[in-house]
Amino acid sequence: MYYLSQFVTLMNYDSQIIDRERISVPKIVVTCRTFPETLAALRAHGEVLANDGDAPWPTARVLDACRDADALLAFMPDSVDRAFLAACPKLRVVACALKGYDNFDVEACAERGVWLTIVPDLLTEPTAELTLGLMIGLGRFVLPGDARVRGGGFEGWRPVLYGRSIDGARIGVLGGGAVGRAIARKLSGFDCETLVHDRERSAPLPANARWAALDETVATADFVVVALPLTAGTRHLVDAALIARMRPGTLLVNPGRGSVVDERAVADALADGRLGGYAADVFELEDWALPDRPRAIDPRLLADRDRTLFTPHIGSAVASVRRRIEMDAALNLIEALRGDRPHGAIGR
Repeated sequence: MYYLSQFVTLMNYDSQIIDRERISVPKIVVTCRTFPETLAALRAHGEVLANDGDAPWPTARVLDACRDADALLAFMPDSVDRAFLAACPKLRVVACALKGYDNFDVEACAERGVWLTIVPDLLTEPTAELTLGLMIGLGRFVLPGDARVRGGGFEGWRPVLYGRSIDGARIGVLGGGAVGRAIARKLSGFDCETLVHDRERSAPLPANARWAALDETVATADFVVVALPLTAGTRHLVDAALIARMRPGTLLVNPGRGSVVDERAVADALADGRLGGYAADVFELEDWALPDRPRAIDPRLLADRDRTLFTPHIGSAVASVRRRIEMDAALNLIEALRGDRPHGAIGR
């Protein structure tokens, strides 16, 4: 792949030119724990200040570290706005190890001449894979079944926990981007009908899926899957009004971005029986750039163990994939420090 071959070239390049006694070495800040090979690549290009713990650094800690930094390797918990950039005058590149960049001010970065880069492709397949896992887990009562076995007294089959199958179902996917199309493609192995809704139809769908209007997608589906980025136009797209247009008992699955779904409306719809269940890998509290975001998941959702299934934002949490994501983000950073246009640049 492009970035792997370039990584070898860049490592060789720097082993020849970096002399820390004679030149000023860039400062690189890494906000979350990374693989050793990622740090090794970055250390060939500068002095690295890296978080080595599992907990992300708070914004104040990141800001303090970046005041004299040349480059920032950023992750999902981070946020960069105008005030942050103003306090970090030496910053030349913000390289994000992620796909969705709504926590980062693209316009402000461009105005200050700071490269902003993302990793657009590597998260797609593992996220789509987890989505099918959430659909099966929610529909087939995997979590309540596990609790029943572990709770003691299980003596064999009983006529309980009759769930919902993907086979024979109609699946409505909100979002026809890379993740939405990958979900539809992976559903081709099931005997189901897949509808995809998106205002923009920039790429063809797999043969097993078709485009549909929003009303048809949400009003006729057994499963509704949210695969949309978070924008001003998609925040709380799935709200009480949209849920009311779904069939009673619909299963809602969100592997995309937390704030596309109004979690309070979901909790209300579960309470009154409108929704049959809710599964999510992402949550509103994670969208740090939104000052009015909830600071916690609605406790009603957490308490409903029979009709909810949650994972802690692990859509791309496959070790081999995360290594590639980090290395691609690191390569973007290195390219910017060398004076080149990063291959994952946006906004400039």
